[in-house]
Amino acid sequence: MDATIDLRSDTVSKPSDRMRRAMATAEVGDDWYGDDPTVNLLQDRAAELTGRQAAMYLPTGTMCNQVAMHAFVRSGHFVVCEATAHAGRTEVNSAAVLSGIAFHYVPGASRGLLTADQVAAALRPDPYDVTVADLVTIENTHQVGGGSVMGVAAVGDIAAACAAGGVPLYLDGARIFNACTVEGAPVADYAGHATAMMFCLSKGLGAPIGSVLVGDHDFVREARRLKVLFGGAWRQAGIMAAAGLIALDEGPKRLHEDHANARTLAEGVAAILPGSVDPLTIQTNIVFADVTSTGRTAEEWASLLAAEGVLVTMVGGRIRMLTHIGIDAADVQAALAAWRRAAKAAG
Repeated sequence: MDATIDLRSDTVSKPSDRMRRAMATAEVGDDWYGDDPTVNLLQDRAAELTGRQAAMYLPTGTMCNQVAMHAFVRSGHFVVCEATAHAGRTEVNSAAVLSGIAFHYVPGASRGLLTADQVAAALRPDPYDVTVADLVTIENTHQVGGGSVMGVAAVGDIAAACAAGGVPLYLDGARIFNACTVEGAPVADYAGHATAMMFCLSKGLGAPIGSVLVGDHDFVREARRLKVLFGGAWRQAGIMAAAGLIALDEGPKRLHEDHANARTLAEGVAAILPGSVDPLTIQTNIVFADVTSTGRTAEEWASLLAAEGVLVTMVGGRIRMLTHIGIDAADVQAALAAWRRAAKAAG
């Protein structure tokens, strides 16, 4: 058995035995024609759960975001987003190539979270009609913000600012169920404020692949056309959708475990490297450790931890760790033991 503790992302988890059985026995058809019954069932459940008219199953969250932005934003126009948002940073090249759009970056007031006042200011008309925003997108939870959560009321306030500015609101909800767990709110409360929304099945919910885009009938109809345009028209995708149905049913119920494990991890790293982590900021399953005060780079720390059997990633010069369905309390303690050994090796 592989003893490596993989904290690189919540995308690295393996499908459960129940998922594998469902995948093996899934009823399938050709999704290009819209006749894969398992995909259709997943889409219907996603629409019902979010309270939206329709849904579309896609391979990745990035494809969901790119389809949505292409549908909402004219070439040469802008998307307003937080300065470190995934859609505006990691996906910026994709948006430029696929849609010819640019971004108006607004630094979040706190841990990557925008306010309604900031959005309203960003949407004020350009007197020369050069910088024209067609869309506002927000990310919840915010990854670079350390898994920070925007509350339902705050999303509603931003939606009102968008309505006043005459633009739609798109919610990049890759980890929206983590936000729901913290807020104690149904996902429909968030989805109801957005013109359209995406969520991932393959992060905290534990499916091996897939994300879902939801909105009204007209939006999803156009999104289906763009899915084909962008090369996302897969065939017997019900094999994967079968796992997604289980993820959607079971995944949200256990996210509080990931959050508790992340807090324990943060508290332990803070004790090993004082000042590197503030455990009080940990809301969900993402932990960032700032190791600059140790005299070693994040890359060096990642190598030290890998040598001790713990895999992490580096984001913005910090160590990033995510808890997920494949990490239990014992794994967290083993990871902390590895941190202690790495700290000793670092001198």
